[in-house]
Amino acid sequence: MDRDQILASLRERILAFATLRVSRAQAEDLAQEVLVVLHEKYGRVTELSELVPLGFQVLRFKMLDAHRRSLRRGEYNQESVEDLPLADPGDDPATQLDQKQRVDRLLTAMGQLGERCRELFKWKLEGKSFPEIQKIMGQNSINTIYTWDLRCRKHLLGLMGGSWE
Repeated sequence: MDRDQILASLRERILAFATLRVSRAQAEDLAQEVLVVLHEKYGRVTELSELVPLGFQVLRFKMLDAHRRSLRRGEYNQESVEDLPLADPGDDPATQLDQKQRVDRLLTAMGQLGERCRELFKWKLEGKSFPEIQKIMGQNSINTIYTWDLRCRKHLLGLMGGSWE
């Protein structure tokens, strides 16, 4: 038996052994790697009685190496991406409708507020502090701004039906 026939026979044995322990695709890869090692490093070994134990020893080392590599990479016992549920890109339709209705109520109520309250809310939404709003509105006392803010919020809440929800 020539070396190619011996290697073909050895490949089938290695593949059968590896398939019992790992997936078919991984077993094919391992068998190929073992044959490469046998060809490159042990080209002088030609007897089947020597190649079989040597090939299986190389296979065991390759399998251990693949196992350690998968553990190190976090691939061991990893779930398939296809099995995971898809992420929900947004809220359910009921939540979206509820939020839209609240925004509509808020915009309607804001339109019914006086000019001073609308300006005060606008500056607060722009991130201005109460001392900055005091200067913009030309007031001497910051307590006036606090009072206007409290009254405007109460008025807005009343226009929205007494609840922010």
